Amino acid sequence: MNRRDLIIGGAVGVAAGVAGTTLLNQSNKKSELAAPSVNKERIEVAMVSTWPKDFPGLGTGAQRFAQSVTDTTDGRIQVTYYAAGERVGAFDSFDEVASGNAQMYHGADYYWKGKHPGWAYFTAVPFGLTYTEIDAWMKWMGGQELHDELAGSFGLKCIPCGNTGVQWGGWFNKEINSADDIKGLKMRIPGLGGDVMAKLGASPVSLPGGQIYENLVSGAIDATEWVGPWNDEAMKFYEAAKYYYYPGMHEPGSQLSIGMNASFWSGLSESDQMMIKHLAYSENANMMAEYNAKNGAALVRLQQEQGVEVKAFNDEVYAAFGRGANEVFAEVVEHSDLARRIHESFLNARTTVGDYLMLNDVDYINKRNKVLGA
Repeated sequence: MNRRDLIIGGAVGVAAGVAGTTLLNQSNKKSELAAPSVNKERIEVAMVSTWPKDFPGLGTGAQRFAQSVTDTTDGRIQVTYYAAGERVGAFDSFDEVASGNAQMYHGADYYWKGKHPGWAYFTAVPFGLTYTEIDAWMKWMGGQELHDELAGSFGLKCIPCGNTGVQWGGWFNKEINSADDIKGLKMRIPGLGGDVMAKLGASPVSLPGGQIYENLVSGAIDATEWVGPWNDEAMKFYEAAKYYYYPGMHEPGSQLSIGMNASFWSGLSESDQMMIKHLAYSENANMMAEYNAKNGAALVRLQQEQGVEVKAFNDEVYAAFGRGANEVFAEVVEHSDLARRIHESFLNARTTVGDYLMLNDVDYINKRNKVLGA
C-alpha cells in the first residue's frame, strides 16, 4: 500500500468515525427527547374559601376550579377545598393564605378593602365595570398589573376566577321611593357600596353569606344585597323581605379571585403557573355563563311562586347613589398613590370600553328586543 492509499484510507476511517459519533450523539439526543425528565413530586394545596359549602355558583364554581387543577395534573397538584368555616372563617381566608398556612383562597377581593381600598376595584365598585368591561380591563388595559402590585405588597398573587354579572339592588322590608327611605336602614352590603349607603344615612353591615338569612329573619338587619335571583332564591330571603330592587349600583360585575401565597406561586414551574392561570380564566367565563343561564328562570319563580315584588330604583334614588359614590371615590384616591392609579385606570376602562358597549351592544339588544318582542 502506497502513501496515497494510506492517506485516503485514513481519511475515510476518520470520516466514518466522525459520522458514527455524530449518529450516536443524534441517537442519544433523540432518546433524551423521547423520554424527558418529569418531576413527579406531589404538591399538596389547601384552598380556603369565603363561600358556604356547595353554594350555587360562588361555592360550586370555586369547587369546580379546585377539582380542575387536581384532574388536569392527574393528582400531581392535589387541591383540598375548604368551604367557609371548615378550616377558617370566611373573612379569615386572606390572612390564612398571606401567612402561608394555606396556599390558595377563592373569594371576593373587596372583602379586604379595610387593608387597602384598592382591593375593592378587583371585585366591584359602585357605578363600576360590568363583566365584559372588567375582563377587558384586567387582561388588556393594565388591571392585572395593578392587581399584581397591590397583591404583591401583601404577599399574594391573584387571578380572576369567576363573575356574577350585574347584581341586584337587594331585599328591603319597605319600599324605597326616595333617598330619605334609606336613612337609618341596617343593611348588609360590603365593599365601597357599603360606604355609599353610609353616605346616605344607612348603617352598612358586612356579613359572610352563611350568616345573612338568620340576621334578616331576626331583624338584626333591615335589608340585604347578595347576588341575584338564582343565588337569592337559594338563600330564601323572600321569607323575610318583600321588596326586591334592581339594578344594583354597588356590584355591576362582581369579579371573584383565586388568591395564592406569593412564595407558593413563585415556587411553581412556569408550566404549572400557566396551567393554573388558564384554568382560572376558564372558570371565570364558565361561572358568568352559568349565572346568565339561570338567573332569568329563578326570577320568574320568585315572582310567580313566592309573590316577590320586583321594583326598580327610581331616578331620584339612583342620583343619590351617584352623589354618594363620588364622595367615596374622592376619599379613596387620597389614600395612596397606588389607590389613585388604580382608580384612574378603572375610569379609563369604564369610559373607553363602556362608551363603545353602550353604542354597540346595549343599543343592539334594545333594538332587537323592541323589534322582536324578545
